[in-house]
Amino acid sequence: MTSRALVLFSGGQDSTVALAWALERFAAVETVGFDYGQRHRVELECRETIRARLPGLAPAYADRLGPDHLLDLKTLGAISDTALTSESEIAFAETGLPTTFVPGRNLIFLSFAAALAYRRDCKHIVLGVCETDYSGYPDCRDDTIKAMQVALALGLDRRLVLHTPLMWRDKAQTFALAKELGGEPLLELVVEDTHSCYLGDRSKRHPWGYGCGHCPACDLRARGFAAYEAAPDDSGPRGC
Repeated sequence: MTSRALVLFSGGQDSTVALAWALERFAAVETVGFDYGQRHRVELECRETIRARLPGLAPAYADRLGPDHLLDLKTLGAISDTALTSESEIAFAETGLPTTFVPGRNLIFLSFAAALAYRRDCKHIVLGVCETDYSGYPDCRDDTIKAMQVALALGLDRRLVLHTPLMWRDKAQTFALAKELGGEPLLELVVEDTHSCYLGDRSKRHPWGYGCGHCPACDLRARGFAAYEAAPDDSGPRGC
């Protein structure tokens, strides 16, 4: 419990659960977010709400949650022709990937996060990527993250550990992990305050949270929450 960690924190479901996971394990936890001209930039506002609420959920969260860093990476959005950085249609490209795929996004995020972690003396970097229940993005896969860990450690001449606590969990298991870590209060925060919708829609409230209800991110989250609620649970009724 003497180590420092930096969490890539977008304001979404996965990064929020990853942040709670880090707060349970490290003595000091800082967060970093990225403004890259994303279509769903409402997530940046959600980041502030979540960080403000987290310390009230557990004494350890209040003691360990450190500074936040928001980095301006709008150049990434400027060079990306994707449905996540423009008003273009969300669909599947000929490559089989959705048009929301921003090439190199996580590679760039990790490079900047590693530079920040170096300056802040954080030897651990935590991110909420997974390849179990996701949109197929290649920079979310375990092989990519392992390769980046090696490259970053070599390039900085300092050992860094990249943690991906959700890598082999589907969305239902991620909801379950939120409850396991912080009980109903954390689960309620994940449902109510995190943002996943690619369109940035927070006008519609669903059982699983806010969103348009039909984009790939909303679909994954909706199906995950339904599976979570349907799973056996000996600790009492599910939901928020």
